[in-house]
Amino acid sequence: MPFDQNTCVIFAKRPEGMVSAEQFRLSSGPVPEPAEGQILIRTIYLSLDPYMRGRMNDRKSYVPPFQVGEVLEGGVIGEVVASRNSKFAEGDIVTGMLGWQSYSLSDGAGLARLDRRLAPLPCFLGVLGMPGMTAWAGLLKIGQPKEGESVFVTAASGAVGSIVGQIAKLKGCRVAGCAGSDAKVDYLTSELGFDAAFNYKTCDSLSRAMAEACPGGIDVYFENVGGRFFEAALTNMNPFGRMPVCGLIAEYNAETPPEGPRGFFQVVTKRLHIAGFIVSDHFADMPRFITEAAGWLREGKLKHHETIVEGLENAPQAFVGLFLGENFGKLLVQVGPE
Repeated sequence: MPFDQNTCVIFAKRPEGMVSAEQFRLSSGPVPEPAEGQILIRTIYLSLDPYMRGRMNDRKSYVPPFQVGEVLEGGVIGEVVASRNSKFAEGDIVTGMLGWQSYSLSDGAGLARLDRRLAPLPCFLGVLGMPGMTAWAGLLKIGQPKEGESVFVTAASGAVGSIVGQIAKLKGCRVAGCAGSDAKVDYLTSELGFDAAFNYKTCDSLSRAMAEACPGGIDVYFENVGGRFFEAALTNMNPFGRMPVCGLIAEYNAETPPEGPRGFFQVVTKRLHIAGFIVSDHFADMPRFITEAAGWLREGKLKHHETIVEGLENAPQAFVGLFLGENFGKLLVQVGPE
């Protein structure tokens, strides 16, 4: 085995405000042995995602909160290195929700085998994984873009936003978005085919920048950020516009709940359709999504970018950096060799 110890990242302390290194501690112990019906999985890649910040709070939500003193959990791609379960063989590559650790035990529930001939392994935690499925379901099932309409995406260079924009272009829409650096903005327009994009950190007015990026107004606004971005979008929405609300990353580290958005009455006057959604609501459509997205990948119509951090010990700082805009595209930690 590549590791003679099982290194784990423990959730040490609930954050108050911005997440920091204080929330994590490393622990190590012997590599566990699978019991009858179990498999031992060596972690290859670990996914770091913004929704994990919400699980650090001790409050009821759509997924249970992390428990202090326990190993953190996330999306993992790993190799079965020992099996006492007839459904899995040594050498199988699997994905599922597992621990931030070198090795995990599982009874196989919730795991899926991966066909690495379909795409590089990191894709299954990004463009062909939960972020890609989130983009596909939120845009097509809730946003319902029509050819010729205008789509605006916040956090547009991120794991979800970058796929939203590309799918919208494939559906014949005009696409604009914002990101937090000039390099990311250039990536959106020169690599991903966005019609317009701007750096929200350097613009004078979000509302005016959105209006310039979408001179005909916004028909579909894909929300990843919230706060002042949501307010600016309300001003620029066209009547009967749609807003798939995927996440509110601007609020995840807030110590007190933000005030409600100003101008919300425009939801009424413009007859807007605003719907929050969780990707797990749409998992029944996963085979359809994989088929469609894998086809786009093969044809070169869907591009992806990953930031891959080496070493499980660097996962905590990488997670903090997720909220500082340090990653580009999908953020992964490579724990062990493929």
